[in-house]
Amino acid sequence: MRDGQVEVLDVPVPSVSPEGVLVDVRASVLSAGTERTKVQAGRKNLVQKARSRPDQVAVVLEKAKRDGIKATVAAVRSRLDEPSVLGYSSAGVVLSVGPLVRDLAPGDRVACGGGSAVHAELEHVPGNLCVRLPAAVSFEHGAFATVGAIAMHGVRQADVRLGERVAVIGLGLVGQIAGMLLRAAGCTVVGVDLDVGLLERARAAGALDVAMTRERLDISSPAPDVGDCDAVIIAAATPSDDPVRLAAALCRDRGRVVVVGDVGLSVPRAPYYDKEIDLRLSRSYGPGRYDHVYEERGIDYPIGYVRWTERRNMQAFVELVGTGRLDVGALITERVPVSDVSDAYDRLASSATSPLGIVIEYPATGAILPAAPVTLGARTPDARFGLIGAGSFASRILLPGLAAAGLQLVCVASAGGLSATSVAERFSGVRAASVESVIDDPATSVIVIATRHSSHADLGIRALGAGKAVYVEKPPCLTWDELADLRHARDASKQTLFVGFNRRHAPLVDELRAHTTGDGHAAEILIRVNAGRLTADHWLNDPDEGGGRLLGEGCHFIDLASWIVGAAPERVSCVIRPRKGETIQSAQRFSVTLEFADGSMATILYTDGGASGLPKELVEVHAGGRSAILDDFRTLELRTGSKRRRLGSRVQDKGHRRQFVRLHQALTGDPTAADALDPLVSMAAALAALDAACEGSGQPVQSRYFGLARDIPNHRDTLTEPGDRRS
Repeated sequence: MRDGQVEVLDVPVPSVSPEGVLVDVRASVLSAGTERTKVQAGRKNLVQKARSRPDQVAVVLEKAKRDGIKATVAAVRSRLDEPSVLGYSSAGVVLSVGPLVRDLAPGDRVACGGGSAVHAELEHVPGNLCVRLPAAVSFEHGAFATVGAIAMHGVRQADVRLGERVAVIGLGLVGQIAGMLLRAAGCTVVGVDLDVGLLERARAAGALDVAMTRERLDISSPAPDVGDCDAVIIAAATPSDDPVRLAAALCRDRGRVVVVGDVGLSVPRAPYYDKEIDLRLSRSYGPGRYDHVYEERGIDYPIGYVRWTERRNMQAFVELVGTGRLDVGALITERVPVSDVSDAYDRLASSATSPLGIVIEYPATGAILPAAPVTLGARTPDARFGLIGAGSFASRILLPGLAAAGLQLVCVASAGGLSATSVAERFSGVRAASVESVIDDPATSVIVIATRHSSHADLGIRALGAGKAVYVEKPPCLTWDELADLRHARDASKQTLFVGFNRRHAPLVDELRAHTTGDGHAAEILIRVNAGRLTADHWLNDPDEGGGRLLGEGCHFIDLASWIVGAAPERVSCVIRPRKGETIQSAQRFSVTLEFADGSMATILYTDGGASGLPKELVEVHAGGRSAILDDFRTLELRTGSKRRRLGSRVQDKGHRRQFVRLHQALTGDPTAADALDPLVSMAAALAALDAACEGSGQPVQSRYFGLARDIPNHRDTLTEPGDRRS
């Protein structure tokens, strides 16, 4: 998205999730509207990008206020440099399926949709976004299924009846398929477009009965044979409001207007009010679109309540193609081998007219499955690492920090393979690989895990089992069972398990700790986190994938409080008041209270309702007549009686750099690098806090952690006498 350059890359085979399908793609359809818009947006300069997306500009400005100009510029550059995969409609042969996928098996011919149905030889697609192809449907015709489902959902939203007159404004790919569907349903179709050539093609394809150029239609006095439409479907793509105004002129009294395309929506009140027109929007392929539970988890809607989901629309479309009632072959204007697709995008971005259906062709790859694990060999003694997860955080924070600390990246993996390939291209001698290959590569001694939270424990356990040290971003796990398995794997392997609780390593935290708790006085700690609100559908709010903000982010501050005290908490209480529509685990505000054996107490207030200009994190510590106030890891105020000392700098330091140095020291055998506080106990406290919120009572921490199942003899962690700060 930085310069709009389109490249064809070799990337690792994607991993298959329990709800997913690995597909050997034979054909995919290049969407002239959506994909041309995306490429053209990438080729705009920064000012033009900002003007086209004022909503994103507002987000950037908020981040600049909160995190500073330097961090914001780095984040924006990183986002623009991330490769953005193209495509959303394809067809091929199933190679393998996850254990939770229903109705599909290896060898099935399928049509695929959604953001995973990309232009690629091999793709991982959620099972709920794949449908079987009828025997009579070819791969290139089946590849139109997603585009066809978009048109079909628009027709359903129009609620047309046999014999009705329907106008379609915009006769690109979606508009022409909508016209075909309407005629198949017994409607008379009036086609409207700026391009005479598209009108002629639509007539030849059987997509309309009456053709009208936009120039012939005067909004103030439309032609009498087209001004009485029962419904109008807008399939155009333009920032102009003209299609919405024209639709009102074409509609009869109490007609229906359905917006399918990306058009301006400054709706003129008078014509819509005078005719009492029903204005509707059509959201992509149908019910289920953008619903993570439906698309990614494979949880279907009951057919008695939701008749036409996106998957059922896709299935209905390919069945219509199979019976010969829809001829999508008439819409194909060009066939392009995948190796030459960059040129096709260049032509598409520069052309003023729509080429309709461009089909990308792929060679039959055969049953290419993820490579077998590399045979384990002698481990290298130096700190060379493999990275799993190559998103924005890994690119901006982990890789530069690990390199600066002296660790060397050898190989990288990501779920789809694309971001891993992008990272590998930036570093000499680094290769992109599958997850299995990264874990078993004999050239690495440590595995760095920066994936989404739900996979942290599984990947950590597998890496430890392969004899590798592990650095895993927080949280290390999301359930008590995962915690028990992870601890067992660590203790059995005797390998280093380093968790990304970076705040305990911040330089100002060391100063704060030395000032307030150095003489053994019990401390009172207050940590306020002004986190800001995430959208309800953000992956972090999903209890299964992100764990919610208490487990996903609150663990950071539980660990920080424990680090300041120098011991794990004995008991934890938590209050969560979910807002409407939230579960307790997905709630975005909570209060946690920690009690320690030496009498110290800590309160963590995590809020999503604070002022946007307020710094994100504030830490107060009071002990033995001394106080410390840490403001957003930038400044530290130390007080003793009436004396005050102020430390800090303009650069925020949350401890990432020193954390990676400590990791390197631990990997190279420096005995001083061992953490005095087990990070897994901090995670146990976070899990106990969630239990406390659910049960309405305080929860013991250490007895639950050390009483976990899967214990093995000779734990490295032992409890000392109550009150002893060395735990």
